[in-house]
Amino acid sequence: FGDGRGQQRQVQSQPRVGFGSGVIISKDGYIVTNNHVIEGADEISVKLNDNREFRGRVIGTDPSTDLALIKIESEDDLPTIPVGDSETLKVGEWVLAVGNPFNLNSTVTAGIVSAKARTLGVYNGGIESFIQTDAAINQGNSGGALVNAKGELVGINSVLSSPTGAYAGYGFAIPTSIMTKVVADLKQYGT
Repeated sequence: FGDGRGQQRQVQSQPRVGFGSGVIISKDGYIVTNNHVIEGADEISVKLNDNREFRGRVIGTDPSTDLALIKIESEDDLPTIPVGDSETLKVGEWVLAVGNPFNLNSTVTAGIVSAKARTLGVYNGGIESFIQTDAAINQGNSGGALVNAKGELVGINSVLSSPTGAYAGYGFAIPTSIMTKVVADLKQYGT
């Protein structure tokens, strides 16, 4: 960087810290999140709602669907969410978006399914078939759960469409029909 007088000055590199959400899908510590939540991370720290912290390791990532699978090790069985069938969701059905927006722990917002199979063009030719919802999804909700009225996981919160970068009416989640296939591949083959 120049100092305005044609001289170079050194810039110290500061570590960057990001945050997001994730969903524990198995008692032995597999967690689904978004690829963009963990992309480029040197370390992954997972903090559960009961304040236990674990070091996470990447099992695999799939940038074309923006999904990532990480794993934590615990001596105890971990709490999980049942995975529902996103294909049975109906437009107008109530859903909850769960996550940690703005690094606030365990936030839940409610809304309805506004559309299904929505394509936005955000993954540059990747696989897109989003569940659109008006449940508030903000920065930090990425990787969190979209849950139906039965308490089943039906999507992974992934994208918000906004001119300001904050919630402006609609959020988008990756359906479990895509997530389950990608997770199975990542478990078997990794990145």
